[in-house]
Amino acid sequence: MKERNRDTDRDNTYDANRTIKDSVFSDLFGTKKYLFQLYQALHPEDTDTTEADLTDIRLKNILVDDLYNDLGFSVGNRLIILTEAQSTWTMNIIIRALLYLAQTYQEYFEQRDVDLYHSKKVEMPIPELYVIFTGDRVKRPEEVSLSNEFFCGREAALEVKVKMLYGDDGDNIIGQYVAFCKVFNEQRKRCGLSREAILETIQICKDRNVLKEYLENRESEVISIMMTLYDEEKIMRTRENRIRREAQKKEKEKGIWMLVSTLRDLNISDDVILQKIQEKFEYSKEEAKKYIKK
Repeated sequence: MKERNRDTDRDNTYDANRTIKDSVFSDLFGTKKYLFQLYQALHPEDTDTTEADLTDIRLKNILVDDLYNDLGFSVGNRLIILTEAQSTWTMNIIIRALLYLAQTYQEYFEQRDVDLYHSKKVEMPIPELYVIFTGDRVKRPEEVSLSNEFFCGREAALEVKVKMLYGDDGDNIIGQYVAFCKVFNEQRKRCGLSREAILETIQICKDRNVLKEYLENRESEVISIMMTLYDEEKIMRTRENRIRREAQKKEKEKGIWMLVSTLRDLNISDDVILQKIQEKFEYSKEEAKKYIKK
């Protein structure tokens, strides 16, 4: 996948060809203006960098079924990888960050035709890995590391450190995004994953000055994005329920065949077997008959 440069803000334009699977996270920070605000929140000490210095290098997500939930961009000699975490805590986010970083470096070298087998040492941008966590912080760490979490703190040939972002500073873009997610979680608990929950979330956030400008400028796109994710989740739930029902049906039929086979081996009459199927599996007489015939 080629590197995507975004030298100008979208200025509220909407690319009809872009995948609707993009999350609000990627839509928000796909706008150069808000991406720059994100960088300023991460590096307030850097007063020289401008919007024009940011290069979007976001990749196709390699772990979440074509969703662009992860964000990558470069600034000078920095390579910043930022992952949107769900509200459920998991240390596996470190693995995601590692794989994302490895893929980013691979494409970085490929795009520059870098020969890694050449004797000359190559130049690499310095990586920074972050995770935005939108759930209840409780006693969450400021940083998590691969060696500590997966290798019991032992020295290993590979180390990855990820800084956790909890949106403690509610005024910056990170804090506002976390606040938006929490408002949506509250509305989702109140009225389910529905259009009502989405509309209420947007209105509450605008009233509280949370991502207000973004939501006012791209409200219809945000609704479309979130409704599509809602529809996809509903489809997934339906599919999972169907698979579960089919598995239960197969297990039930397996039990019936075992019962029929066992009773016939004992020379039990079909009338008695029919009665046993009805009693044990709560089938009607007609439903039970098809197993006797088979």
